[in-house]
Amino acid sequence: MAPPTTPQFRIPTLDKLGATLPADIEIHAARIAEGWFKEFAQAISIGDTEALLNIFCEDALWRDVYAFTWDIRTFDGSAKIKSFLEARLPVTEIHTLEWKDFVRYQKPFPDTAWILGLFGLETRVTSCTVVFRIVPTSTGKWKAYTIFTNLDNLTRYPELIGKHRRQDALPSDQWSQERQQEMNYKQSPPVIIVGAGLSGLALAARLKYLGVPALLVEKDARIGDSWRKRYDSLCLHFPIWFDHMPYLPFPPTWPRYTPALKMAEWLECYARLLDLNVWTSSTVVKSALEDHGKWTVQVQRSDSQMVTYHGVSHFVIATGQGDSIGSIPRISNESSFQGSIIHSSQYKRAEPYRGKKVLVIGAGNSGHDIASDLAKEGIDVTLLQRSSTFVMNLDKGWKYIGGAFELVSSMNGSRAALYHEGGPPVETADLLTHSMPHLLLEGGVAQRGTRAVMADQKDLLAALNKVGYRTNSGVKDAGILLNLKQRGGGHYFDVGATKLIIDREIKVKSGTQIKAYEEHGVQFEDGSSLDADVVIFATGAGDMRYFIRLLCGDDIADRCPPMLGLNVEGEMSWFRPLPVDGLWYMHGQHSNAFAISS
Repeated sequence: MAPPTTPQFRIPTLDKLGATLPADIEIHAARIAEGWFKEFAQAISIGDTEALLNIFCEDALWRDVYAFTWDIRTFDGSAKIKSFLEARLPVTEIHTLEWKDFVRYQKPFPDTAWILGLFGLETRVTSCTVVFRIVPTSTGKWKAYTIFTNLDNLTRYPELIGKHRRQDALPSDQWSQERQQEMNYKQSPPVIIVGAGLSGLALAARLKYLGVPALLVEKDARIGDSWRKRYDSLCLHFPIWFDHMPYLPFPPTWPRYTPALKMAEWLECYARLLDLNVWTSSTVVKSALEDHGKWTVQVQRSDSQMVTYHGVSHFVIATGQGDSIGSIPRISNESSFQGSIIHSSQYKRAEPYRGKKVLVIGAGNSGHDIASDLAKEGIDVTLLQRSSTFVMNLDKGWKYIGGAFELVSSMNGSRAALYHEGGPPVETADLLTHSMPHLLLEGGVAQRGTRAVMADQKDLLAALNKVGYRTNSGVKDAGILLNLKQRGGGHYFDVGATKLIIDREIKVKSGTQIKAYEEHGVQFEDGSSLDADVVIFATGAGDMRYFIRLLCGDDIADRCPPMLGLNVEGEMSWFRPLPVDGLWYMHGQHSNAFAISS
């Protein structure tokens, strides 16, 4: 395994800046940050773009999440930031800036330091939070290297929580009647969401408490069935503090890693407790974009009744990653194989495979989990690695990926990952995490963090390599960051399979592909063969645009960009306006949460 490279593309190192740090920087960090804020406030209040650019580095990055652009955008460098400001400042009408007493001096790497600060601002229609990172320069002046503007609230439409919650005493019978009326949807809802999984439910919850009615259409009989139908041994690979949903955080009694069936129950309870409107055992049959930019959506309910809604403002696809159709590659001579061939989505438990030889194809999380499940029951199982895998033990490596950077207190120097037991509120952790532009992450930050991860688990990786298991450092040596964003896979978060591989309880075949099936097994391209009674393909699913194509037609699907991958600004297509009026794709929680620090 070749060691990962460490590109220095974007990291504002002291050497690159030609700067030195004052010896008493931690003492004066708050004063320096507030001084920068005052310059920013003065310039932006009068719309002086040149004065603003004077307090930014030439290669600064400005990330905006709906605050100024009604989109998720990253502007790279002074020229693009200038064009952005000249276009948006006149129409946003900023009128209030408020300093927040949150300053952290951070030294993410030995050769890199910045001061992080927060302030609020209001525009004509919004209230926003701004996160900035300022770095020293050769002149001694501190300038912004990153700035993040985040839409918090719409001024005229506050969330219906806290002091804005419903205040009247609501009798049970009235509440029940109101809920029934909501669920019936005699009139067209403003928003229809296809899929009542985690993303669909979280979106519906936010909309409901902004006063926007939404109908969720779920094909399964129960909310959470997408988890109930998976293999019995499945549990979430991320720790609990990374998985919270809006308004209802998981209780402190919750296990660190959530079992899949427990997650299914949580989602069902979540919808019920937050009064979300979900039609189960129902499907969207088709949809059409109307001439005036609204949608016609036809829904078949559980009783086979067909309901057609006109004038729907927003049509949201929240069907998860892939197309829900297991991808099984076509391999020659399949008809001669006397065993069984299934996709990992059809696997439930090990018991039916006792006494059989099983080949699991695909070395992502599902492939490892299934192979581990089989091996623990003493079943003869081989894992085929079609390509090398980025492996990471989350328990040991969480300190490297638990947020944008470790939260460093300028008061006492304490360090802890943003997402951790006893960490800051998840809203704060999310804000700081998403404030880190992807272009900086990919430009050296993630690579440095990946080196730290791999050094920390070098003995594990060496032991895996010794038994023929191939490891890598991720796409562009960026670890998990680009594996998730570009590929949606190609990694394994270790929850026990690596020990079984090292102990040879899971056998490994790598460095080759299947050439053809044989009567009692498979033949590989390297000329070798393997006996197998069962072949399980843990090879993912297809294009996420499948459901757009299925429900909206080829013309609309062809206008939509890929859902995996990044544009030139480092942004994904999820949670952003698609190039079709009122059409959205929602998937995932923390699209920028894998900023790895050393």
